[in-house]
Amino acid sequence: MRRMGIAALYRKPNTSRKHPRHPVYPYLLRGLAIERANQVWAMDITYIPMTRGFVYPTAVMDWHSRRVLAHRVSITMDAEHCVAALQEAIARDGVPAIMNTDQGSQFTSAEFINVLKDAGIQISMDGRGQWRDNVFVERLWKSIKYEDVYLRGYETVSAVRAGIRHYLEFYNGRRPHRAHGGFTPDMVYFKTLAPASLAA
Repeated sequence: MRRMGIAALYRKPNTSRKHPRHPVYPYLLRGLAIERANQVWAMDITYIPMTRGFVYPTAVMDWHSRRVLAHRVSITMDAEHCVAALQEAIARDGVPAIMNTDQGSQFTSAEFINVLKDAGIQISMDGRGQWRDNVFVERLWKSIKYEDVYLRGYETVSAVRAGIRHYLEFYNGRRPHRAHGGFTPDMVYFKTLAPASLAA
């Protein structure tokens, strides 16, 4: 179907809808050598179809190691659960130099931007329609959906939350990552964590 350009037509939510009055920040990662943990984090939100409606997982990922630092599963697309995931990651893992997101209204909201500014984190945003700018989180969503969600067919929000939590424990700690020569995200994250981040 992909080779022939055939795609299914169905209603799905737009999780990256831009708010017309929210400021957009430039993309800072082009040409940047990302060589250690907590240098750059990325966040994204996706959707999972349920029997009735959708749920919306959000993840905070360390760009270098691909380790998922925090996540939430919400029944709405508001900014609150994105802010909560960000705050959890900062409280547990310190602060990155840069946070990269798309231009979705959750990530351009004052609540989200203020957390980044208060922590002294530089703000980077994908170009409009440039999903490849945040490709590692997009790959995470594909792994979660094809290796867990679509196989199990969760019917309740609580089941999705438990399933994704269990999958991410496996993903971080036991799933070898080809880009890192078979090491897991946990192994790479803690190996390359800067001394300043460890002290924090």
